[in-house]
Amino acid sequence: MNIATTRGTTRRAMSLPNILTYGRIAAIPVVVGCIYAQSILDQPLWLRWVAVAIFIAAAVTDYLDGYYARIWNQQSAFGRMLDPIADKLLVASCLLMLAADGIIHGWSLWAAIVILCREILVSGLREYLAALRVSVPVTKLAKWKTTVQLVAIGFLLAGPAGDEVVPVVSMIGLALLWASAIVTIYTGYDYFRAGIHHLIKEDEG
Repeated sequence: MNIATTRGTTRRAMSLPNILTYGRIAAIPVVVGCIYAQSILDQPLWLRWVAVAIFIAAAVTDYLDGYYARIWNQQSAFGRMLDPIADKLLVASCLLMLAADGIIHGWSLWAAIVILCREILVSGLREYLAALRVSVPVTKLAKWKTTVQLVAIGFLLAGPAGDEVVPVVSMIGLALLWASAIVTIYTGYDYFRAGIHHLIKEDEG
């Protein structure tokens, strides 16, 4: 790799859209740490509001990084690879922490399990299809699923702190989590169907 190529790669890696994605990843230990300190270590409830604020900021970057990449023509293979990874790390970490916290409990654990299993399924399918040089575009429904999912997690992170302000905050979060899980099953099936289609073609070829 020559110097010009190295500099170009470094410049793309340090573009604003990618920096926003890095920020989303960096927010994960802070959000998880706040919930852990409040719930497991029995620290003050205001830590949940800190977690919610940081989570909202991280969720907003999910929109902004793609927006700026498009309008400034800073889309890159590195960014396309890292962006969904950052999303999955953020969602999975929060769901696991909320399960440990007890906010997600009982039957609601199945909604979280469905969401996590779908993420693993889609990641595996994308890796397989990438080897075949087949891209699977993100559908509008999948984008709505992600939005509902993030809103649900925001409500659940507020948890008991939110319930002190509006008693149904946790219930709203759990309802949205189930809604997200139901849509997740449908979008996951779409990806699975696309993967099976190309798998059959590959075997027949």
